[in-house]
This record gives sequence, C-alpha cells and structure tokens, in this order.
Amino acid sequence: MTNKINRRKFIANSAKAGVALTLIPSFLQANDSTNEMNFSQQPLPYHYNALEPYIDAATMEIHYTKHAAAYTKNLNEAVAAEVKSALSLEDILSKASGFSAKMRNNAGGHYNHELFWQTLTPTASLKPSGKLADALNNTFGSFENFQTALSQAALTRFGSGWAWLIESNGVLKITSTPNQDNPLMDAAETKGFPLLGIDVWEHAYYLKYQNKRAEYIKNWWNIINWSVVEKRFNK
Repeated sequence: MTNKINRRKFIANSAKAGVALTLIPSFLQANDSTNEMNFSQQPLPYHYNALEPYIDAATMEIHYTKHAAAYTKNLNEAVAAEVKSALSLEDILSKASGFSAKMRNNAGGHYNHELFWQTLTPTASLKPSGKLADALNNTFGSFENFQTALSQAALTRFGSGWAWLIESNGVLKITSTPNQDNPLMDAAETKGFPLLGIDVWEHAYYLKYQNKRAEYIKNWWNIINWSVVEKRFNK
C-alpha cells in the first residue's frame, strides 16, 4: 500500500463514489441479480474524504476499491463454481460451513463491508434515539455501558475480525467474530442479526492509526449512522 494517491485521480474517484444512499442496500434482502447470482458493490454514500479526520481518504479508497472489491469478485467466482440454484447472500451465510473456505471468507467479506459502509456517515448523531435507544438502555444499563462493552469486544478481538451489536431472539447482544465471519453464519459462536459492526482488520485503520486500534475504535463512534442502525432494529 502507498500513502501517495494522485490527487486528480482521487477527486475523480470521489465524485463517482459520492452517490447518496439513504436506505439499506438490496444486498441485505436478496442477491443483486435475480437469476445470475452476480453480487456487486453498492456505491459509497459519501466521498472518500468525507469521514475525515476519523477515517482518512487514503484508507477509505484502498479499503473500498481494493479490499472490498476483491471480496466481491472472489464471491462471484465461488458462487459460479459452487451454487446451482439462486440463493440470497443470507442463505449462503446460513450454510457457510457447507461451502468452501473461499465462499465463506468472501461471502462474509462482501456482506460485512456492504453493511459497514452504510453504518458510517459524515453527519452522525452521537447517540441513537427511539426504540433502539430504549433497548440499549434496558439491556446494558446505559448507552455509555453499551459503548464500553462493544469497544472492549473490538479491542480484544484477537488478530483480524469484527465486533458486533446483534439482535438474537429479541435480545440485544455484543459479540465478535474472526476474519470475515459474522453472526449470520451457521458456525458463529453467537448467532443473530447484525445491527452494527466495526471492522478491526488492520487495513481498516493502519494507514492513519498504525497499531493504535483503541484510538481508531474511539474515533469510530463519531461517524456512526444511527438512522441506518435504527432501521435495521425496527424492521
């Protein structure tokens, strides 16, 4: 990776990526193509530099155009080789242990990143509201207790992985998963519907934060799109 990005190319790419999205993308409901089982990246709902100073433009561009794009490409290759009838992405994840490592890793990588982009915003409110706020208070005692618990799960996730807020049988829980696994997978230690996840792979923060994962996690709280998280909770 390189920190030097051609400014002209960056501006052009940012303009293409800055397509406003206000609702949860279609990947959460079904595959992107009805019969061809071809999954694709949704456009970012903001420019690469929109989340600064919390996430830098270079990290966002590399993360989206290189790492996440590779998961999507490899997922489609695995689907073409292993899936004989149309399945939603959630169906694939629910049967992940029955597929190859390539399918499991890249299906998880695609789902996790498509959700991650949508739960970030440059115009964040610092706390949720409504039923989600009430549920967090009732479950964890306070929003601050919830923040501490999720931050700790992210900080102590050994190696690469994710930390999650999930809903499981009507109960809010915090969990973490290794690599690109997520709580929808049949092999997940704690299963549930992901409401919010933080990527703690080093490629998500290393250009700016180096080994300071705790600082990255602390700053991530400033850019959460609680509107999207609330929509997921309310549905």
